[in-house]
Parts: sequence; C-alpha cells; structure tokens
Amino acid sequence: MKVEQIISDAAAQAVKALYGVDAAPGTTTPQKTKKEFEGNLTLVVFPFLKASHKAPEATAQEIGEYLKEHEPAVASFNVIKGFLNLVIAPEFWSNVLHHIDDEAHFGIREAAPDAPLIMVEYSSPNTNKPLHLGHVRNNLLGYSLSKILQANGNRVVKTNIVNDRGIHICKSMLAWEKWGNGITPEKAGKKGDHLIGDFYVLFDKHYKQELKELEAKGMTPEEAEAASPLMQEAREMLRKWEAGDSEVRRVWEMMNNWVYAGFDETYRRLGVDFDKIYYESQTYLDGKKKVLEGLEKGLMFRKEDGSVWADLTAEGLDQKLLLRSDGTSVYMTQDIGTAQQRFNDYPIDKMIYVVGNEQNYHFQVLSILLDRLGFKWGKDLVHFSYGMVELPEGKMKSREGTVVDADDLMDEMIATARETSAELGKLDGCTAEEAEEISRIVGLGALKYFILKVDPRKNMTFNPKESIDFNGNTGPFIQYTYARICSVMRKAAEAGIDYHREDTSHVVPSEKEISLIQHLADFPSVVAEAGRIYSPSLIANYVYDLAKEYNQFYHDYSILREENAPVRAFRLMLSANVAKVVKSGMGLLGIEVPDRM
Repeated sequence: MKVEQIISDAAAQAVKALYGVDAAPGTTTPQKTKKEFEGNLTLVVFPFLKASHKAPEATAQEIGEYLKEHEPAVASFNVIKGFLNLVIAPEFWSNVLHHIDDEAHFGIREAAPDAPLIMVEYSSPNTNKPLHLGHVRNNLLGYSLSKILQANGNRVVKTNIVNDRGIHICKSMLAWEKWGNGITPEKAGKKGDHLIGDFYVLFDKHYKQELKELEAKGMTPEEAEAASPLMQEAREMLRKWEAGDSEVRRVWEMMNNWVYAGFDETYRRLGVDFDKIYYESQTYLDGKKKVLEGLEKGLMFRKEDGSVWADLTAEGLDQKLLLRSDGTSVYMTQDIGTAQQRFNDYPIDKMIYVVGNEQNYHFQVLSILLDRLGFKWGKDLVHFSYGMVELPEGKMKSREGTVVDADDLMDEMIATARETSAELGKLDGCTAEEAEEISRIVGLGALKYFILKVDPRKNMTFNPKESIDFNGNTGPFIQYTYARICSVMRKAAEAGIDYHREDTSHVVPSEKEISLIQHLADFPSVVAEAGRIYSPSLIANYVYDLAKEYNQFYHDYSILREENAPVRAFRLMLSANVAKVVKSGMGLLGIEVPDRM
C-alpha cells in the first residue's frame, strides 16, 4: 500500500478516536512536505477544528502524538500552525523500494477486457502538403496521450482522419496538371508529400498574381476573388470530383498515393502510429446523409439558395453552414460522417479530438450537433485543445512555403545531436552505426521532450539548439542519466554483483535516498493525474526532476565502490529502479532511451 494511503487511513482513525467523528472523504489525504520544512508528508488539520474545538496547533499536536503512538510508519512529527509535518521511518522507505522493485511495470495499469474504450484522434493531415512543425506537436501530443490513457487501464484506439478531398486538394491537383509536365516523385527525387506541397505553393503564387492583375483593372479584392479563372477552375474540379469524374478521380488517387507514402515515412521516423485511419473521401457522404436526415426531422433548415444550416442560437452560438448551395460539404459535415463511421466500428465510451485551439469553436459546434443527431458520446466529446508552436523566427504559412517540414526538422535535430554529442566526446569509441543510432535517438528525443514538457494549452516557441543540451530540462539530459545508470549496472554485472542476492531489508536509507524513493513512489499518482487532466507535460517534468535528483545522489554517494555489501546492493537497487521508471516515463512520451552514450 502507498505511504499516503497508510497515513490517510491512520489519520482517519486518529480523528475518530480523538474527536468521535468520521473524517470527510479526502480530508485526511497528506501532501508532500515542502522542502523548507522537516518531514516527508504533511497533513492539513483545519478540516478537523470543528470537531476538536481546539486551535490548529493543539489539534495538529494531538493528531501527531496519536499517529506516532499508533502508526509504525511515523517516526516523528513537527507542527507549523495548522500543518502537521510527518517524518516517515527510514525503515518504511526501504520496504517501499522493495515493493517498487518487485513490480516490473510499476505505475502502469493493465486494461481489463471491459475497461472503458477511448478513441483518440490526432494528426489529421491534408494531402496537399507535407507534415510540418505544427503537425509534429499534434502527433506527439496525441500519441503520448494515448499511451498515458492506456497506462491508466483504459482500452485505447489511436485514429487519424486524413483530409484527402476539398478545394485545397484541387488546388494542388490543378497546379500539377497545368505546370507539372508529368513529374512524379521518382523523377523529381522527392518524397511525394513534398512534391505535392510544392504545387500547392505554386497555385497560390499564380493565384495571387492573377488577383493583382484583376485588381489593376479596377476590381475590388472581393470582385477579383470571385472572378479569378484559376479559382473557378479549382471549384469546377471539386464539383467534378464529387460527381465522380473518372479522370479527376484518377489524378486525385495517383497524387494522394504519393502523399500517403510520404506520410508513412514521416510517421515511422517520428515514432507514431494509428490503429485505424479514416479518409474524408470515404466519410463525407455519410455526413451529408446524416445532415439530410436531420433536415427531414427538423433539426436543420434549408435557405433559399439551397444550402443547409444548423441554428445554434438557442445555445448562444450562431447559424452553422453544413451543405453549400451547390450540394458540396464542409469540414463539419465530414466530421459528422466520420463520427458515424467510428460509432459503427467501435463501442466508443469517450472520443478525444487532438486539435489546435484555433478550432475551439468548431468542436463546440460539433459537440452540439452530434448530441442533436443522437450520438451518445457527442455531448461529452473532449476537444484536447493545444496551443500553437512557432520557431524563434515567427509564424509559418503553408501557402507561402514558409512552413518547417517535419522531415527537414528531424534531419536538423539528428545532425545537431551528432555534432553536439561528438563535441562532448559522447560518441568516442562508437562505431559509425552506433554513433548514427545514438544521434537519431538523442535528436528525436530532444525534439519530442522539448515539445511535450510544455503545458499543452500554452503556445510555445521551439528552439532546436536549446533543446539539445545535456544539462537542464531537456531530453538529452534525461537520456544521458539513463545511460549513466545502465553503465553502472553493466559494471556491477561484470564484477559479478547482483543486488538481488544481498539482504538489503535492514539497510537504513539516508535522507537523500529517502527523497529518491519517495520520488519514485509518486510515479503512479503522476501517471494517474496526467491521464485525468490530459497532460503529458506532467510526466515529462516528473521524469526530469527524478533524473536531476538521481544525478545529485550519484555525485554524493559511492555505489560500486561502497564497501558495505548490503548498502552497495541497496544503492544498486535504487539506481536500477530509477532507470526503470525513467524508461517507463519516457516511453509514455514516445521517447527512446539509449543504454549507452
């Protein structure tokens, strides 16, 4: 049992014995003692003053004396106003470490067959451009959130919706037909998603030039946009696509396949995957069908131009377009269709959409519409809204070709890791293959950690150079700590030392060792809280604090050179379990840890 639970139960008994009342749920749960005070756990006694009829200090004193007498885990206590600081017996912490050592997957809960089924949607790329830095944050958050929810005993389905149709796709297609000269990824020597992205940028370049020329003839910007021949061609292509035109569909399928091959390569390098991928081209018709069903039931209304809308004014919102006057669908229609397919495919208990905060309104509307259309989880869908990510130079724009491609970013991170690691001598003695693998793990670990350590709700600036630092709150610092422990364990094994063979039950841990054990013992509650509030950053910062504390211990205490065999074995056990929890925590972030560097 966790020490917090033991103290909570003992404190409840104390309140009952001393004051004759049952403590309200949660009031006896202790907190971690602040570093400036003596103690390991702190009990706040203010909730018990009504029952004790005494001042806070006197109440804390009475409860402290009761606990010291009746609970063996409590060695001593001190009172600061209404705060009872408890010192847990060192021997008790030794038992805690042995318990952690016994659990191979400490802090991780297995999902039961009937556990809640949570679907997490992330990535959601368009097939008119490669994945960029914004997608990187989305994928890392979605994948990590899925792992954390799974670690909390849920069944999880990782899903993706690919936006593979629409006016933006037609822009790339039209540009390729006009100016591509039959180019293919093989001929260009380029990944397919990058090639298509080039044509999206090319369309925008010609379109802007066209608008400039029309405005020079006296048109207003609005009139120029309406009159643009290029945009009219793109809209006509979309209408043909929806009508099933064979040639348009052939080009569309060919170009999309180029993009999918590129996406797959990027996902593989980034270390994310999906259990099920949906495609807008296969869901939008279901969406149109659901909207028209809603229209028949009076849940939607049709305007004079033939467009279909939802009236959300009763919910304090406005009217939302669902089908254009020409019958073509919008994103909201596709999301309704995708929800229908998912509902058919899986018995979903909760649906989480990992999408940036610029879409807050969209998901507010989607929740209302899904609920109105009868989806049982519609009202309670979760929009995991996260902030934007930028580079120090500022914002990125896809149409202008100023985005940072995910592939280029990963290449840069690996190259920077290689350079930094070589400068610090961390690749000395490695073969070329080992050096490359370490550079990959460190570079991608730096990228992932730098992004995931930030509260997802906040906007952030990603600084590649700052992220690859072997000191401070970075992925490489944590990875190096793990590799350092692995080195210690290898040397122990080479010397024939196995901590399991020694009786360490009578070792009395020092204050620093107790602090490390207490930190290890917090891991399950950190995983639970990260799952409750959907925050990988809690895991990231917990692992950093653990690594930082271990490094202080490593510098202050002898491990392999300790002459007392049980103490040496105890410190090896402590080291091994720090490594176990670091690896587990980083795994929940989708980050690899090398056993040497």
